[in-house]
Amino acid sequence: MSFGAFSLLPPVLAILLALVTRNVIPALFCGVWLGATMLAGGNPAAGLYNSFGDFIIPSVGDEWSVTVLIYCGLFGVLIGVLQRTGGAQAIARAISARVASRRGAQGATLGLGVLIFFEDYFNALTVGSVMRPITDRLRVSREKLAYIVDSTSAPMCLLGPVSTWVVFVMGLIGTQLTTMGLEGSEYLIYLSSIPLNFYAWLALGLIVFLVVTQGDYGPMARAEQRARTTGEVMAEGANPPSGHEVEEMVSVPEHQARKRNMLVPIGVLVGMIPPLFLWTGGYPENDLVTAVGEADGGQSILIATFVAVAVGLVMGMAQKLFDFREAMEIVVDGIKSMTLVYIILTLAWSIGSVTTELGTADYLVTLAEASIAPSLVPVLLFLIGALVAFTTGTSYGTFAILIPIAMPVAMAMDLPLALAIAAVLSGGIFGDHCSPISDTTILSSAGSSCDHIDHVRTQLPYAITAGLAGILAFFVAGLSGSALIGGATGAVAMVATALVLRRCWGLSAERAGA
Repeated sequence: MSFGAFSLLPPVLAILLALVTRNVIPALFCGVWLGATMLAGGNPAAGLYNSFGDFIIPSVGDEWSVTVLIYCGLFGVLIGVLQRTGGAQAIARAISARVASRRGAQGATLGLGVLIFFEDYFNALTVGSVMRPITDRLRVSREKLAYIVDSTSAPMCLLGPVSTWVVFVMGLIGTQLTTMGLEGSEYLIYLSSIPLNFYAWLALGLIVFLVVTQGDYGPMARAEQRARTTGEVMAEGANPPSGHEVEEMVSVPEHQARKRNMLVPIGVLVGMIPPLFLWTGGYPENDLVTAVGEADGGQSILIATFVAVAVGLVMGMAQKLFDFREAMEIVVDGIKSMTLVYIILTLAWSIGSVTTELGTADYLVTLAEASIAPSLVPVLLFLIGALVAFTTGTSYGTFAILIPIAMPVAMAMDLPLALAIAAVLSGGIFGDHCSPISDTTILSSAGSSCDHIDHVRTQLPYAITAGLAGILAFFVAGLSGSALIGGATGAVAMVATALVLRRCWGLSAERAGA
């Protein structure tokens, strides 16, 4: 059964309700319920039953989803351990000694986000939780922290040479190469798409511009003014999704807070990921590139997080910061702190399943089937990717849908494969950054302990600024055949747009302060 344009109703309803009510959980559930009702022939009672039976419960039971939920729980525990042992406190104190301004705190957040490029969930949760005490002290709004975290996590996962995202996209490219009967290395094709991923580069560039100039605009300018003048880093009535258990955990006396209590567990976590990637990918039976491409990224990071938690707990007990009973309480509190994240992620996955059943993505793709000029194909792929990601809340799903379409189209129209792939990747990230039902956006809110709707509302003007510049970059690149000219045009347009918006819709750098 084809629903055509009506297939857009569930995600659109969820997005509108989330923005109006400022509460994403009932909005997502209403979207799932509406979609299930449509699939049940318009029967709301059957739709309610099917919402759980066909979508919510299967979403929780999916192997990948369970891996993510367990990983999030373990990371909540890790955050609690780092706070309870004083590791995060000591690191924050060390950074604070070198960061004395709001600009410096935001720059340090950007730098840390760029360094952690191998996994977006880990990036969002780690950078937000480590930098939050510093940005709070220096009166940087939680909205600004969440924006920097969100706009570095996903872009860096596609700009870095190895990440869980790279693994996923390589698999899609390799499958399509086989289908098309082409030879070549999917990894090398992916690497060639990195310089062409205009939105990812522009999103990072916009952060640098905003950090250096402190020239915020739109809702973010008001959030920053509130934090700077009143010290209130969150808006009144804000409801951060990471819970209060971890935030309210008892701090460690300064003389007991040691940097190694954070550096060692994080070092274990980061150090275990590469060998686990190789092991789960069948190395040394497979060569290095093949092993990375076939690695089980989710489970690798889950195991690494579990070991890091165990190491942190053992170190805390060895230093007599807590006993075994208290260690188990830390575990329980850490898992509880992620409860709201579990609910939101589950419903986000469920509405993604609903849109798949309704054919939302298929309908959007058919809109692009009309004859168009080859030079406009990259722009069209970018726009469709953004729309699919926005309405479904998943970059992964967008890539899986559009890369098998983009590659044959590029071959038929004699366009570079890398440019078509990069357009899909850029569009997916752009739509993700704009969507309140995106899992990476949700986790950025959780890691930064920022009200989710406040995060989406303040980030949206910035994402649109970079997105419009990305459209121009892909248009010029497709027209001229030069990635350098396209990227440079997009960068100039983005800076010019930001300067105009800053003058018309923001605060001056002098008033905003540094």
